[in-house]
Amino acid sequence: MSDRVKVVPLGGVGEVGRNMLVVDSGDDLIVIDAGVMFPESSMLGVDLVIPDISYLLDKLDRLRGIIVTHGHEDHTGALPYVLPQLDFPPIYTSRLTAGLIQGKLQEHRLDDHVSVNTISGGDQISLGALTVEFFHVCHSIPDGLGLAIHTPVGLIVHSGDFKFDHTPINEGRTDVAKLADLGTQDVLCLLSDSTYADLPGYTPSERVVAATFERVFAAAPGRIIVTTFASLISRVQLVLNTAAHFDRKVCLVGRSMVQNCGIARDLGYLSVPAGILIDLEELDNYPPERLVLVSTGSQGEPTSALARMANRDHRQIEIVPGDTVVISATPIPGNEELVHRTVDNLFRLGANVLWSRSGHDGSGQRVHVSGHGSQEELKLMLSLIRPQYFIPIHGEYRHLVHHARIAESLGVPQSNIFVIEDGEVVEFGNGWAQLGKPVPAGYVFVDGLGVGDVGNVVLRDRRVLAQDGILVALITVDRHTGELVGRPDIVTRGFVYARESEDLMDEARQEIESVLAGAGDGAAADADWSTVKGKIQGVLRRLFYKRTRRRPMILPVVTEV
Repeated sequence: MSDRVKVVPLGGVGEVGRNMLVVDSGDDLIVIDAGVMFPESSMLGVDLVIPDISYLLDKLDRLRGIIVTHGHEDHTGALPYVLPQLDFPPIYTSRLTAGLIQGKLQEHRLDDHVSVNTISGGDQISLGALTVEFFHVCHSIPDGLGLAIHTPVGLIVHSGDFKFDHTPINEGRTDVAKLADLGTQDVLCLLSDSTYADLPGYTPSERVVAATFERVFAAAPGRIIVTTFASLISRVQLVLNTAAHFDRKVCLVGRSMVQNCGIARDLGYLSVPAGILIDLEELDNYPPERLVLVSTGSQGEPTSALARMANRDHRQIEIVPGDTVVISATPIPGNEELVHRTVDNLFRLGANVLWSRSGHDGSGQRVHVSGHGSQEELKLMLSLIRPQYFIPIHGEYRHLVHHARIAESLGVPQSNIFVIEDGEVVEFGNGWAQLGKPVPAGYVFVDGLGVGDVGNVVLRDRRVLAQDGILVALITVDRHTGELVGRPDIVTRGFVYARESEDLMDEARQEIESVLAGAGDGAAADADWSTVKGKIQGVLRRLFYKRTRRRPMILPVVTEV
């Protein structure tokens, strides 16, 4: 049995999303969560960002399973991409999360390869030298879990994503009694959610949004369109409850919304009043004042249902004056521009839009509350667990620092607090803790069907193309003499409009001819064409920057005939 345990974050520490953490005892290891992150605006063409799992690839014989704390995409979305590389280890998670994961695996035709095991708060499983107890935490999706991991060197508690909501809509409260019990067991280390560590006070209850929905539904003159995360089941439940009270029919819009709500309904996590749900094809059968649409697109995703409505290219739904649109979510960092564009387009079409940057709409009503605890709740978690060491997780770096300061204010020594980022390792032994050797934890990009085949070089090229375009110089030479055949042909895209820049193109051709002439005897047949191409790139780069102050990508192509 090993006398040291490593905590290895591969994602979600120093950033929002892409959550993945490894607990490695030396003989056995477990993975906690496998999530995705939305690409930043500079990641051109990238669909998703997932964790780098290279740390695990030579340790598959010791990997005992993947534990998923809850069903949000930033904790489950990478599973279809990493499971084949990890040789399909068993998954352990709660009942609703298991249903959502199964749906995701079916889409990728992987469901027959993976064992998804259902557990509940209060259960305990042994995974080699690691024994894991599960306790319920309240989040913005039912069936959230925290973990108490009994290791050879001590007890490590992982909070999962949590808040202390004493009046949740359709799930249990965070198990305070279990947290207090764990606090009596000499907890070695607490790993705790930091997403809202910079916000004072308490995160409001989901019931606050219920009151806002009551006011909105009572005042709306026509259709109501509510958009939220497809996995925010409690928010969908609020819409259903309020719509039933105001005698409105509800239509689910967006593939993931329909799929997730169907799974939640089948598993008993979504209570649907009889006769309230209708299909898209039935919308014309009811007057606008009797309709509510629950849609995807709260983050302004270009292909989402709400964005298509705002762009007037949804096949079945057209935004009209009198519609009320409630964006019941706050923008994920990096998505603000997309959300703002969608909101602007909705206003242009005459809709009344209620949206928020911080939970409140323009009138001060709360159209959204987070599932993450604010500072007072983080203090309560620390006070209940009373850890010897503390590692803030799940949040950008400023959130981790705020959380560390909270822990220090509650008596955790600064030397016992590790503010780390992805790839930085903390090692624990009997009575000690220290930073270990860092491991790879960079971005892996999913682009179309490719996973990991788009790297920094490709992204750099895409940025160059996006900024200044591309120019291709097509040069034909005699195979035997190396002499130029005809004049070079130049094709541009995104740089200048060639027909309106003939003088510049002629000057570029002359520069190319000069380079070829300078290669010796009209560029002899044995010329080093890679060197010649480099010289052509150099002279054209200087010419175009001098004339246009632009730096297009330049590709000389030499064809021998």
